[in-house]
Amino acid sequence: MISSTQVAKLQSALPFWLSLLLIPLIWIVAGLGSWWVLLVPAATWYLFTALDAVLGLNLENADLDTPEDDLYWYRAVTMIWPFLQFTTLFGLIWYATHTDHLSIAATIGLFFGVGVVTGTIGINYSHELMHQKDKRERWLADILLSMVLYSHFRTEHLHGHHVYVGTPRDPVTARYNEGFHRYFPRVLWQVPLSAFRLEKARLARKGLPWTDLSNPFFRYWALQGAMLLLALILGGWLGLLLFLWQAYIAIWQLELVNYVEHYGLTRKHLGSGKYEHVKPHHSWNAAHKASNWLLINLQRHSDHHYKPNRRFPLLQNHTEEDAPQLPYGYPLMTMAAMIPPLWKRVMNPRVRKWRAMYYPEITDWHPYNKAKTPMPR
Repeated sequence: MISSTQVAKLQSALPFWLSLLLIPLIWIVAGLGSWWVLLVPAATWYLFTALDAVLGLNLENADLDTPEDDLYWYRAVTMIWPFLQFTTLFGLIWYATHTDHLSIAATIGLFFGVGVVTGTIGINYSHELMHQKDKRERWLADILLSMVLYSHFRTEHLHGHHVYVGTPRDPVTARYNEGFHRYFPRVLWQVPLSAFRLEKARLARKGLPWTDLSNPFFRYWALQGAMLLLALILGGWLGLLLFLWQAYIAIWQLELVNYVEHYGLTRKHLGSGKYEHVKPHHSWNAAHKASNWLLINLQRHSDHHYKPNRRFPLLQNHTEEDAPQLPYGYPLMTMAAMIPPLWKRVMNPRVRKWRAMYYPEITDWHPYNKAKTPMPR
């Protein structure tokens, strides 16, 4: 029997379980076919944007002294999701290649929606899991990333992005005036190369070659190979193509979020290749309630960089006095990022205001605006 205390804890966590509703929605639209398949991306982008407008902001903060046991229902949703995603992704690959009611366009649209979900939810949950000390959670992160062929994200994010964010050495920090359509192809090759070099350098410090089996890239490649093989077994060459399509869309979704999170924000160069410590004002934040439910507080990004291992329900909200704020939540801002003139019209004045507020002494920002990223050796 569940106690009243446990019920209360479950109720407080339930809004963050809304993402699970996307699973039955995907299966329903797969059965309906036709234009119904567009309901999945529409729900992810437009519905949560509308809910943000209705529900407003959440400026409250959880007690940082909350015991780990009290976070059980929050942790549970991130640990359940990998199994649901695996079953749904490969179940749909089999279903779509063994039914005759889905047209080619509907099938492409269906797996576009799957990619939106595996990117928006799956990669985001892997991000939460990879930051934890529990080996089971980190393994679940690896499994989620292998389902979108982006396993190297774990290395790059933990050992690259969190160290070099806001500097030219971080591939995913979008430069001022760098449109998304220039940014995306750049990060597609720079991020995996940076991740590989980071692991190679780590092993070299131990006197080991990159071919040593402790290199996580061997695990990444094995997991990704297993996912590709399973897609091929279940759906043939068409199933493999559908798997690759959803993986591409998931990566696109991830990098849209990465683009938004730090656009134009840079750490001050102190000389001799050194930069100031990461501070709350080096991330864009959004306190919009519904999209933070969907993204498990990812929009409280300043606090995440301040305390990377802090679980998502404990992430603190930073107000405009401490960190720059986005005018809307990530769902709407990522859509705006796809239209560079619109994005720059909205965001460039905010970046200039941020510069004047935090770094009035810097008059030449040209070196900070370069899109070229020196790669780690």
